[in-house]
Amino acid sequence: MSEAHVTTRPVQRWVTPVLIAAIVAIFALCMALAPRPSGADAEAFGGTDAAVTEVLADKGVEPWFEPLFSPDSGEIESGLFALQAALGAGAFGFVLGNLRGRRAERSKQD
Repeated sequence: MSEAHVTTRPVQRWVTPVLIAAIVAIFALCMALAPRPSGADAEAFGGTDAAVTEVLADKGVEPWFEPLFSPDSGEIESGLFALQAALGAGAFGFVLGNLRGRRAERSKQD
């Protein structure tokens, strides 16, 4: 088996500050160009769920069922959503890790 020798150049001193400045500039540009809410109850980024619900309500479509649980506040709803995302990511990572471990075991046996 041949060993690959990797030669690396030292990072220039200006690279990190330039990258940080570029990231800050991108965020500042996004904040400057972001849409502004026009009314007191308006949201700049309402999401597709709210938009579809509004369109369906305008057409007179009735919901098929009611939610089983309705959180008291938006913070609780966001927290539950984040918890759901974290659990899903953990399960996904667990499955991928197991599959990779199985593949490694098979390659050791061969």
